[in-house]
Amino acid sequence: MNVHQLTSRTAAETALIERAEKAGGVAEAKDSAIATLRREGLPNRRIEAWHYTDLRLLMSRLEDTGKADAVPSGAGDTLLSPLLPNSHVIEIGTADSGAVPAGVAVTAITESADWSRSSNHLDRPVDTVRLLNASFGAAAVAIEIAPNTDVTAPLELRSQAGDRSHSLARCTVGDGAKAVFVERIEGAASPTPSTGVWHLAIGAGADVLWIVDQAKGASAAHLGQLNVELGADASFRMFVLNTGGALVRYEVHAETMGEGGDIKIRGVNLIENGQHIDVTTTLRHTVPNTTATETFRNVVTGGHGVFQGMIKVAKEAQKTDAKMACNTLLLSDDGDFSAKPELEIFADDVQCGHGATAGEINADHLFYLMSRGIPEQPARALLVKAFVAEIVEELEHEAAEDALMQRIDTWLDRSH
Repeated sequence: MNVHQLTSRTAAETALIERAEKAGGVAEAKDSAIATLRREGLPNRRIEAWHYTDLRLLMSRLEDTGKADAVPSGAGDTLLSPLLPNSHVIEIGTADSGAVPAGVAVTAITESADWSRSSNHLDRPVDTVRLLNASFGAAAVAIEIAPNTDVTAPLELRSQAGDRSHSLARCTVGDGAKAVFVERIEGAASPTPSTGVWHLAIGAGADVLWIVDQAKGASAAHLGQLNVELGADASFRMFVLNTGGALVRYEVHAETMGEGGDIKIRGVNLIENGQHIDVTTTLRHTVPNTTATETFRNVVTGGHGVFQGMIKVAKEAQKTDAKMACNTLLLSDDGDFSAKPELEIFADDVQCGHGATAGEINADHLFYLMSRGIPEQPARALLVKAFVAEIVEELEHEAAEDALMQRIDTWLDRSH
């Protein structure tokens, strides 16, 4: 007789499951997801993909410390101005998305995230972020952009407030189209982490800029995932800015489906005491002649940061050119950062590389500024700003650069 030992659930896991059971959503899909969540629980550091983000432990800590800070659903939420000028705001889960721009269609759909397989080869047999998204019955929407449409108004995606802040979106950008998406992640603390699962299919010759603006409250948590498929000669540009949240993990899984596809991912993580920020990416090159560059800059004054980046090149993906870098400024002994860049290459005619650096402000640069009459603290702030501004400027989108630098300036003013 075989005896299967059931893993006991922490109080935080039990509370999470109970809240999921009370949430709305498609009953059949929810029930299956919750049953799996009850069986599998949350991943811990023994799961390679979650080694630096022990979700089981971190959620327990958040549950213990966040109870006093938690607010009722909807409380403390204010109407945010769009990040970029002239944006069209799509609040997922609401009945009316308003008059959308020409060539764009927004439709509510009945769909749950497919958690039965993992985008990250180091994760469990189930995908953790999608599993939680399905367990809480995420509101779902389909966004379609017609071929050869230049959408001049940025599309800002927002989840509902409070305990209903679980969203799923299936975005399709037609051949030759051009669009800017802004994923807005804000909100006060809640006993449940918010989740967002996004699927983006980019047609041949299309151009997409996707901006993530994450500024959750000091006791809040968020788990997000963006899944991207690029057609032939498609361009995908992305910028991730993390400035808030007690516990945040954002995953990006992109795959080139046609020759000539180009991926450019840039990100800035600004981390202080009480924060755990994790960015995990997987870039899959499955066809020949594709390119990718990925650069993250991190400023750490406290807390803990994580970057896990994987570039995977299939045997058929000859002439791949892919590079990845993670650079960190450690400005205090109270903070630390874990970086794990990886390459998995099966083709023999490629140009691939990765690198990671961590250190303090360059003493020679600081001395140079101070010798020109700039006091130490303003000089340090100038060097930190230059460190992150360098990759913001690579966006080549003036409105986005201005908005993101304003966010960064606000954080720097508060932290120095």
